[in-house]
Amino acid sequence: MSISTSLLGNPLGALRRIGGGPLTRVSTLVLVLFVLAALFAPWLSPQDPTFGELGNNFVAPSPEHWLGTDGGGHDTFSALIEGTRTSLVGPLAVVVFATIGGIAVGLFTAWRGGWVDTVVGRVLDILFAFPALLLAILAVALFGKGLTAPVLAMAVAYLPYTARLVRSLTAQEKVRPYIAAYQVQGHSAVFVALRRLLPGIMPTVLAQSTVNFGYALLDLAALSFLGLGVQPPTPDWGAMINQGQAAVLQGEPLSAIVPAVAVVLVVVAFNVVGEHLGDRLAGRES
Repeated sequence: MSISTSLLGNPLGALRRIGGGPLTRVSTLVLVLFVLAALFAPWLSPQDPTFGELGNNFVAPSPEHWLGTDGGGHDTFSALIEGTRTSLVGPLAVVVFATIGGIAVGLFTAWRGGWVDTVVGRVLDILFAFPALLLAILAVALFGKGLTAPVLAMAVAYLPYTARLVRSLTAQEKVRPYIAAYQVQGHSAVFVALRRLLPGIMPTVLAQSTVNFGYALLDLAALSFLGLGVQPPTPDWGAMINQGQAAVLQGEPLSAIVPAVAVVLVVVAFNVVGEHLGDRLAGRES
């Protein structure tokens, strides 16, 4: 049974099974709520987030507009819910591509060793020198604004984190007796690496990917804030913060504060959950 299904059926029991302290459990609950909001956004949004009335701008929170409206008369709550989709899908794509690519590079280089490991290691060191946000901005300059180019560029930037971790874990595992036993039995290197070694290191890799998700979300939100990511009228948390800048100066900060708080909550929650998974895998937590 998945965590989200368990939480819906028996929230308290599911949170106890997750383990960790209260902060870990609250963080897990926050993530589940935001994921559910992304999945059911069309049904949860009370109004069309792309429709705004200029005469309805900066309306205070009310039963009709739970979080008020922004400078363009858009319902802030509806924009927040709809923006959850783009704000989570982008980082998810970054993490998926970076994890798959990092696993492939890390497994191959550590298994081959020798000059291949040395050369690829130097390439990964060079990639570490380029911040993900900088690569995303360069991708936008070359291919135009949107989500596709920045996601691919940031996946390249985050790939070394997973590749270096997998490379280190593979180097440790490949000298263990069970790997030699499979090789003596005549199994191919591909079979041993993918079917026997990889499942053992995947939990640690997934813990690292969880932490990477939070950082990727922050980078993509910053890109949208700069006007280079998701373009209006598509709702996005970073773009909402950007659009709310002028409202802050006019004494109406709610439309900027709400998406900013959402970004902080999700990033912190992913980091807490990722560190918790890492601690459990390392045996630092029962």
